[in-house]
Amino acid sequence: MRNLCLMAENVQSDLRQSFLFFTPDFVHARYAGLPLFADIEAAFAPLKGRVVRATLAASRKVVELVAIFGGQWPHSSYMLPGGITRGATARELIDCQDIVDQVIRYYEDEVIGDSLDNWLALDDADAFFSWLDAAPHAASAIGLLTRFARRIGLQKTGIGARHFLSAGAWHDPQHGPAPASLPGAGIYHADTGQLDPFDPALINEHVRHAWYRPYPGGLHPFAGETVPDYQPDTDRYTWAKAPRYGELVVEAGPLAELLTGGDTLIRSLLASEGPNTWLRQFARLRRTGHTLHHMKQHLADLAGQLGTPHYLPPPADAFDNGEGYGFVQAARGSLGHWIQVEDGRISRYQIVTPTAWNASPKDSAGRHGHWEQSVIGLELADPSDPIEIGHIVRAHDPCLVCTVHFVGRSEKHRYGV
Repeated sequence: MRNLCLMAENVQSDLRQSFLFFTPDFVHARYAGLPLFADIEAAFAPLKGRVVRATLAASRKVVELVAIFGGQWPHSSYMLPGGITRGATARELIDCQDIVDQVIRYYEDEVIGDSLDNWLALDDADAFFSWLDAAPHAASAIGLLTRFARRIGLQKTGIGARHFLSAGAWHDPQHGPAPASLPGAGIYHADTGQLDPFDPALINEHVRHAWYRPYPGGLHPFAGETVPDYQPDTDRYTWAKAPRYGELVVEAGPLAELLTGGDTLIRSLLASEGPNTWLRQFARLRRTGHTLHHMKQHLADLAGQLGTPHYLPPPADAFDNGEGYGFVQAARGSLGHWIQVEDGRISRYQIVTPTAWNASPKDSAGRHGHWEQSVIGLELADPSDPIEIGHIVRAHDPCLVCTVHFVGRSEKHRYGV
């Protein structure tokens, strides 16, 4: 049930990011003379476009599933150590099935112009581009997005880091108590096509160019420090830390999730053109199809679990002393939490968010973060209106609110974000 609620939230987020946040840039006046512009405007004009209106309805519908299990959305409070607050009923599963079926119909009719099964069966770049040329796929939301994005060259921008990190998406309920995820975790290397196992011990955070009290090199989150040290007239320039995987600058998000999870279409497109802005955004909508498929399967499996325990109480002394960590695939990528407890109180708590991976500053060795690498050398047609940068950054669904650490401000000390 936790998986289902997370899946619903990610579907909602991916759809809104794609058609309420990313495609509105396509309606920019700079593109008014391009051949596809009339179709783009009809589909993606903010609050008026056909796809936008359908997306508003579908994204509202899918989070009704969270409200069924969690009581409300957002700020649901049904999860707790040991399980969830209550189990599901047969009627609730029927209601959830109806919600998922409605969203799948929207996805098939508006987003891909094909059946979900046919869409997920596409397994390499040649098959996809042949599929794209056929009606009604070309006029679908993903067809318009792809054709227009490639017309303005987004398949050639936003390369960035060439290493992709995913800690896994959802807990595998069939695997038993041992940690396992669907799809699998790993580090995927674009230059070699190699997938390495994910090792949380390799994660470290640097603050050399951030406004925090300095420490040498990077620190693992269990040893992490977050002590503000605002010095604006230095070479420090951000409240974001610089997470690294060993010595690697990595990218997190849907593209990383599908590469490590074994999506052969995404791997084929990456091999043929390398990382790029269009592929990053395309992967987000590709992930939506996988997620909807998993939601159907989870609901079918959950029907066979009615009446089984929904909560297993932890030992009474479980939270007295110790440390632990956990990962989840948030909408923007892998999210990690590290906690240490002494005498029943939290002594240290560190978080590494997806946007922290992507938007990180330079580290102690001077290596630029992923976004920085993505925009260095980019040519702007109009520096006063840098829409090219907007395309690249927005393809990551940035969340700076959960990347920086907010600091109090006073008349004497004014800390910016």
